[in-house]
Amino acid sequence: MRNLLGLFLSCLATFAADRPNVIFILTDDQGYGDISANGNPLVKTPNIDKFKSQSVHFEDFHVSPTCSPTRSALLTGRHEFKNGVTHTIFERERMTLKATTLTQLLQKSGYRTGIFGKWHLGDEAEYQPGRRGFDEVFIHGAGGIGQSYPGSCGDAPGNTYFDPYVLHNGKFEKTKGFCTDVFFAQATKWIEQQAAARQPFYAYLATNAPHAPYTAKPEDSAQFIGKVPAGTEGFFGMIIDIDRHLGKFMARLTELGLDDNTLIVFMNDNGSAAGEPVFAAGMRGHKGSPFLGGTRAMSFWRWKGHLEPHAVTGLAAHIDYFPTIAELTGTVIPEEVRPQVEGRSLVPLLKDGAAKWEDRTLFTHVGRWAPTADPETGRLRDTSVRTTRWHLVSQAQGPKAKTAPHWQLFDLSNDYAEKSDVSAQHPDVVADLSTRHSAWWAGVRPMMVNEGVQGPAENPFKVLYREQVGK
Repeated sequence: MRNLLGLFLSCLATFAADRPNVIFILTDDQGYGDISANGNPLVKTPNIDKFKSQSVHFEDFHVSPTCSPTRSALLTGRHEFKNGVTHTIFERERMTLKATTLTQLLQKSGYRTGIFGKWHLGDEAEYQPGRRGFDEVFIHGAGGIGQSYPGSCGDAPGNTYFDPYVLHNGKFEKTKGFCTDVFFAQATKWIEQQAAARQPFYAYLATNAPHAPYTAKPEDSAQFIGKVPAGTEGFFGMIIDIDRHLGKFMARLTELGLDDNTLIVFMNDNGSAAGEPVFAAGMRGHKGSPFLGGTRAMSFWRWKGHLEPHAVTGLAAHIDYFPTIAELTGTVIPEEVRPQVEGRSLVPLLKDGAAKWEDRTLFTHVGRWAPTADPETGRLRDTSVRTTRWHLVSQAQGPKAKTAPHWQLFDLSNDYAEKSDVSAQHPDVVADLSTRHSAWWAGVRPMMVNEGVQGPAENPFKVLYREQVGK
């Protein structure tokens, strides 16, 4: 046993010494079942499939049901509600300024950091990624290109997926091409610069695609016309375009000689927004749902020569990303930041899919109650408690959701599709998990710092755009 422990610690020391570059690719609204490697019968994604085959891939990895919440959890290592993120708009997408981000620690550890694409954690100046640990910032505003809502969340006015204006280190630039073209190109250019300088880097490539509106390149969406529900052809078209870009991107990394010292993680941010009617990978739910179809995500980790491809069945989540990247890069988490990080390092599972992995309790909550509503009215609406075996879900609606949950219980050991409610057969499990939920809610409720906050009269992106571009 002592020899095994020594070998394991030696492996971890080697990981830290290698100080890999890290590239994190996060797609927007693509679901677990929206690739051919996971069974989709219509969408062909040969490059993502190949990437999965070369990676450690998690089979039970979960994120939040919507965009901003997942992004905040990834960057902080804790549940989104503790970051004040309970929605994707109405100032409730803003990640609390009291949180320490992974990228802030990476900067202090000697990494150059860059973000390309979607931020969606606050469009006001103090919330922008340039102040949250990113050296290079190349982003659109709001949750999607061209979106605009009352208050602080909004993109440059009139922006579209083709030739969008992008905010580049504080200055708006008119770009050329489809948004996915633009973000991959800029990320590649920046990575080339870091490679030339022999500078360790962290690149966060967060595509806006395949988020609505489902506008794809015509030749890509044309492949699905008449085969899928209206609108889904554009959604699937954007996915095959992402796949094409991933193939080119990986080839370029090989040309740059970055294959052996770069960890590349591919993930999606929530359940499928438009693919579920075609293929749901045997799951119930979709984006915005507390069921597994709303939270199960692709999580593929490729580090050539360091991680042997294998499947992992242990229950893992977005909150685990922060401590895992910190460990793999040899980045110290300061003592004052450690209480913030709820997640576990995935390094044991990355090294060995059968490694011991203790059971855990994860909480999902869709949030999204009305801007002026008391969060207590939504406490038991669209929420769930998860352990390895059990999933307790409440979909109670309206004022009664405060006091009258409609708990459904699913035994995932034989019903991952969540078809059979077994709450009547296991009242002890319902009582236990619902008690855990109550304790969790009591802990997160004081940290919902964005509730009732009044946003600015006009979107900051719109104001800055008018100042710089003049229209």
